[in-house]
Amino acid sequence: MSTVITGASGHLGRLVVDQLLAGGTPPAQIVATGRDVDKLTDLAHGGVTVRRADFADPLTLDDAFAGADTLLLVSTTTVGERFDNARNAIDAAARAGVSRIVYTSIVNASTARMTLADEHRRTEEYLRASGSEFVILRNGWYLENYTDQLPMITRYHALLGSAHDGLVSAAGRRDYAAAAAAVLTQDGHLGATYELGGPAFTLTELAATISDVLGTPIVYQDMSVADYTATLTAAGLPPEMAAAVADADAGLARGELFTAGEDLVKLIGRPATTAREAVQNAATVEETR
Repeated sequence: MSTVITGASGHLGRLVVDQLLAGGTPPAQIVATGRDVDKLTDLAHGGVTVRRADFADPLTLDDAFAGADTLLLVSTTTVGERFDNARNAIDAAARAGVSRIVYTSIVNASTARMTLADEHRRTEEYLRASGSEFVILRNGWYLENYTDQLPMITRYHALLGSAHDGLVSAAGRRDYAAAAAAVLTQDGHLGATYELGGPAFTLTELAATISDVLGTPIVYQDMSVADYTATLTAAGLPPEMAAAVADADAGLARGELFTAGEDLVKLIGRPATTAREAVQNAATVEETR
């Protein structure tokens, strides 16, 4: 029986496929799916089954999930469409006879008030009511959310946000992918909900880390949610995304992206990536460009 990975043409889904292959899962037991299968050609050449899956087109999901035993449902990124997309996938998995669904949610989904948490919470509720066996991976913030901004941060010598002095338990995408791969290949996780996150820091502390690693002054500039939204929009983010990002920072300020638990470390069997390590790695990549 095969394991279907959705979003394999994206960052997290592809990393999960890579982790499964590196851990010894036979390529023939993996089905990598995405809307753009051209991005999965190299996986197909390596023996992985590649299928097109568009959450907005349930017929593609029926074909993509056919014969699968397990589904890793990687949440989509389009604001306002996550729940409908996930519901389509859960329904298609039921039609295909999938026995286990692993869903990537957001940390503290049950209690967080941020906009991003609402669709994850609704999806979790729908999944629990679906009758399918499940595991829920509540992923915290990605360190890449910050390190991807390094060129802009260093250009203006400032990290912007609306997080005040809130703590964020961020980890790298590879950490979350390793956790997903562990759940997909190990027994004993059915029915579990894991709160995943790495070593916590404030954005003031992150700015100091970036400054120290890069050897250039970086400060954290705290803004109102409205001003941060306007700044992100002016920088080119779509208005809906800008509002969601600023709202997430407001949630960060309330503690909604913090977890003191050790679920991530327990699942991956090693320490999670630290902010300093992530900044150092990103800076090295920038230097080679």
